[in-house]
Amino acid sequence: MARLVLSLDGQVMAEYNMNKERYTIGRLPDNDIRIDNAAVSGHHSLIINILNDSFLEDLNSTNGTYVNGKLIKKHALQHGDVITVGHHQLRFVEDDEQQDEFEKTMVIQPSARPVEKLRTAVSQSHAIDGEPTQAPVAAATTGATSHTSRSRAAAEGAAALKKAKLQVLSGAFAGRELEITKALTTLGRPGVQVAAITRRGEGYYIVHVDSGKADDFPLVNGSPIGAQATKLSDNDVIQLAGVKMGFFLN
Repeated sequence: MARLVLSLDGQVMAEYNMNKERYTIGRLPDNDIRIDNAAVSGHHSLIINILNDSFLEDLNSTNGTYVNGKLIKKHALQHGDVITVGHHQLRFVEDDEQQDEFEKTMVIQPSARPVEKLRTAVSQSHAIDGEPTQAPVAAATTGATSHTSRSRAAAEGAAALKKAKLQVLSGAFAGRELEITKALTTLGRPGVQVAAITRRGEGYYIVHVDSGKADDFPLVNGSPIGAQATKLSDNDVIQLAGVKMGFFLN
């Protein structure tokens, strides 16, 4: 089954499963996909699904319908096509090739991370876990051995740690799940709110990395986490960048 993912300025707003033969797109309330914006005509576009194929047609809209930046009258949709209606985008996704939209929107890849702030956040998390944030330049042999032992113990503890996952509780992605399998998972939306979840020897921690406003911290069970790393417990509710997620240990 194909899907349409509605977004504005890169922010996902809704998702529609294409399980009917016809879908109308427009500003009026009787449309299957309503976009309440003055740049969108009352009945702007039409999608017809025939067996495994989907066809898009412009309904003589005022501002036109675009696919991948090109003005169209009729178009056979393919996986990854981006339909532009007014100022909004609808991405056409086929299930057999789809990548989870929640992960694409909320999970920040390393190249997009605010590097210096992320390093500070990780250092805070390590300090809470009982490890020094920076090893001395010249350590005594016993001290070095002790640090190695602690590091080995931490690694063994992390390996024995229960698996964890996040489940989206609100918004267009409600019900989606994300397994926490990496030592560091960075979540959020740059310029809005970013946090990191670290997988340490004794548990999982969440730490604030960045936000568009000063002291705008993520919430855990309704309370701001502040600048320090906060240990997560089973069934905690995280609110980050406007999305509520449940934290669960398997």
